[in-house]
Amino acid sequence: MEPKIKRIKRVLEHKGSILDIYSDYMELPDGKVEKWDFVSHRKGAAAVVAVTDEGKILLVRQYRNALERMTLELPAGARDTKEEDTKDCAARELEEETGYRAGRIEKLLSLKTTVAFCDELVDVYLATELHPGKQHFDEAEDIEVETWELPALCDMIYAGKIQDAKTVAGILAYANKLHN
Repeated sequence: MEPKIKRIKRVLEHKGSILDIYSDYMELPDGKVEKWDFVSHRKGAAAVVAVTDEGKILLVRQYRNALERMTLELPAGARDTKEEDTKDCAARELEEETGYRAGRIEKLLSLKTTVAFCDELVDVYLATELHPGKQHFDEAEDIEVETWELPALCDMIYAGKIQDAKTVAGILAYANKLHN
């Protein structure tokens, strides 16, 4: 099915370190033109559901400026380059943020976080056979590592206490994998 709305032009409004913000001029089916916002996440990202030998999941608690509060999330981060394999990115972010390395890492899913205005792609991986590595934060990161039981995390998701898209999708995909 062909879309009945088409982009006439895209104008770069701001070029950031990871994101580019555009104004898109869209022609609607009735011929009117509207200005829409579009955010391009240039590099893409990876996230990790890291499961200990005891079955607990490693999460990171960190400050998120957009929400003006601390959040509980899967370890994750942007690729260093658009060409970087997201599996390599996931392994790197796991060690940087939690101090653990994975003996085994497999892809769980890919998701687009906010399709209404952004093209961000996050590949989510399952990491097992964890062993200590070396934690090394980026300069602006202040992270606390926590371990959680899967049922408690699912309860927090359904209660609206965890709302981060990659975290919700990753935890529920892992829960689904265990039950299939």
